Amino acid sequence: MIRKAVLPVAGFGTRCLPASKAIPKEMITIVDRPVIQYVVQEAVEAGIRDIVLVTHGSKSAIENHFDKHFELEASLEAKGKQELLEELRSIVPEDVNIISVRQSEPLGLGHAVLCARPVIGDDEPFAVLLPDVLVDDDGLERNDLAGMIEAFDATGRSQLMVEEVPHELVYKYGIVAPEGEPPAAGEAGALAGLIEKPRVEEAPSDLAVIGRYALPGAIFPLLAETPPGAGNEIQLTDAIETLRQQSGVDAWRMRGRTYDCGHQLGYLEAILAYGRRHARYGEGFRELLTRYSGEE
Repeated sequence: MIRKAVLPVAGFGTRCLPASKAIPKEMITIVDRPVIQYVVQEAVEAGIRDIVLVTHGSKSAIENHFDKHFELEASLEAKGKQELLEELRSIVPEDVNIISVRQSEPLGLGHAVLCARPVIGDDEPFAVLLPDVLVDDDGLERNDLAGMIEAFDATGRSQLMVEEVPHELVYKYGIVAPEGEPPAAGEAGALAGLIEKPRVEEAPSDLAVIGRYALPGAIFPLLAETPPGAGNEIQLTDAIETLRQQSGVDAWRMRGRTYDCGHQLGYLEAILAYGRRHARYGEGFRELLTRYSGEE
């Protein structure tokens, strides 16, 4: 069973500038909590208990967010703000470990994942969650990450989470080439390959990789031997392609939907989606939307 997850958070967040100039992009808030907290919650709900943050010296705010803040908690307790105190204490459940490792220089996503090798080891499977993307599983009995992990456990084959995107936008994504018919939502299907940002007329499907992976520890030796590729960086997709040729890789088609919080409009859409149903602020937020929707 997969119980460990790697979250690469060392990047500079250039797509989020100027908001990310002084704070990590992962700490930009969606309603009342940072993006990274939603991603960690997703992992925890899928059964992950060891979360490895691959981070950078400038990202200490992320580590601090998941650490205990004794002085703040003591102040809240003294003032009788018990509800807020419990909310802070529940950011990380007691049985979940947050582990940080440093990526000393930006050598690509593959290198970032490789930095977690001393913690994960070569014999244990793990998940990778890219924190730019929020996976919204509202209304589902279990989240998509849990479904993908179950598919990995059942087959032993690596899994890439995918979602259908408009055909005219496939050039923006990594697009998978299924073997045979594409998998239905909530199911996995074998891959014949993966094409990064294909031309619209050459795309083998409309299924895009969205930043969730279930991988064996055996990918670490492959990453260690993978030469720099696009952008002179070590690409995770290159190692996954080698893995596909050796033992096969599946695409697991998600049922929820995603928000790309590394892009301003995706971030705003996430605020709309999460804000409207927020337990504390949802009603007021919906009233605001109604008020502003009538303005030109």
